[in-house]
Amino acid sequence: MSLVENFRNIFKIEELKNRIFYVIGILMVYRIGSFVTLPGVDATQLTQQAGNASSLLGLFDMFVGGAFSRAGVFALGIMPYITAAIIIQLMGAVVPYFQKLQREGEEGRRKINRLTRYGTVGITLVQSIGFSINLMATSPNAIVVSNFTFVLTSMIILTAGTTFVMWLGERISDRGIGNGISIIIMIGIIARLPASLINEVTTKGNLIIVIVEIAALLLVIAACVLLTQGVRKVPVQYAKRVVGRKVYGGTTQYLPLRLNAAGVMPIIFAQSIMFIPSTIGTFFPNNQTVQMLTAWSSDFTGITYSIIFGVIVVFFTYFYTAITVNPREMADTMKRQGGFIPGVRPGNQTVEFIDNILTKVTLPGSIFLAIIAIMPAIVARMGVTPGFALFYGGTSLLIIVGVALDTLQQIESHLMMRHYDGFMKTGKMKGRRRA
Repeated sequence: MSLVENFRNIFKIEELKNRIFYVIGILMVYRIGSFVTLPGVDATQLTQQAGNASSLLGLFDMFVGGAFSRAGVFALGIMPYITAAIIIQLMGAVVPYFQKLQREGEEGRRKINRLTRYGTVGITLVQSIGFSINLMATSPNAIVVSNFTFVLTSMIILTAGTTFVMWLGERISDRGIGNGISIIIMIGIIARLPASLINEVTTKGNLIIVIVEIAALLLVIAACVLLTQGVRKVPVQYAKRVVGRKVYGGTTQYLPLRLNAAGVMPIIFAQSIMFIPSTIGTFFPNNQTVQMLTAWSSDFTGITYSIIFGVIVVFFTYFYTAITVNPREMADTMKRQGGFIPGVRPGNQTVEFIDNILTKVTLPGSIFLAIIAIMPAIVARMGVTPGFALFYGGTSLLIIVGVALDTLQQIESHLMMRHYDGFMKTGKMKGRRRA
């Protein structure tokens, strides 16, 4: 069956079709809102306040689809929510109260979601002040009201805008398809792709070179998919249990240990570290040593920058994997369910066995992730424009690939439940059920 026929099957399922159109409608609302300028701002007087693509503000602007540089009502986008969620997740590794909430199931998740929303509002209020001050400093002619009035109204509107975007993401998750928050971030990144591609074509002036670059981009995307989907399967044997007249267990299943269990977080953490010198440089413009560090950290194509960046990515991959993947919890869960790894005793030996395998599979995953992280710098040194080079790796590519795969898996599940062929007959999609 052709790929075109598989797409037709999507629209034969009324529920799936409605969900997809619902997502499209929500995303249109989000994109329209990103072009609405804050009150008190003359859009024609705005300067390019987001900076270059390799700066902290440039990265932020990429995540919100350019709304930051346009001083839109969605200028902060969904990023305060992501920040709050990361803080809550990290606290879950060290604070007993949050550890207890994580073990309480659905009720605990509801409390965590509520705390994340409260944290989002608080973070947005703080970031909105910083955004207002930055805009007044970079584009003073664009502010047509008093500074106090602008800061106050910006705090209210930007907080309301982020809350509204958060609500849109939750609506996509509830009534649409895929993870709403992730899809909103992905759309913000993809929104910059057409302009970057057009700029690349006009800059090169040679269509053959551009085609070669696009072919190389497709190869990088394929490699990123392999990194995202790669798992090490650890066999788990479950003992037979007789309950009434039924026999449970007696089967062999697999414990999937992901090659990249940390996802995109190591790159985000590493980029935050690499942006520290340039951030400090804004406070000490006359210090020669600080300005040298600022110039170094601003050149993301430098060899030294790439090496240090890659090493930090490897470190944070191990760090975040250690936080999010708990071998002892896995071993305890297997023990409660009557499962064991063949040849390994339950308890501490199982914990050590899982931890050992996790350490081994994380090493190639972290190195591969570091290569993906510095790939934009590599292609930029080969002549690709900085804006288009960002799509060759780093945070943007991992987010796009991860969200696309997750959404495709959910669509695949809907198709298989309605007895339609999925997109990938020979692939190993999570949504596909083997006979």
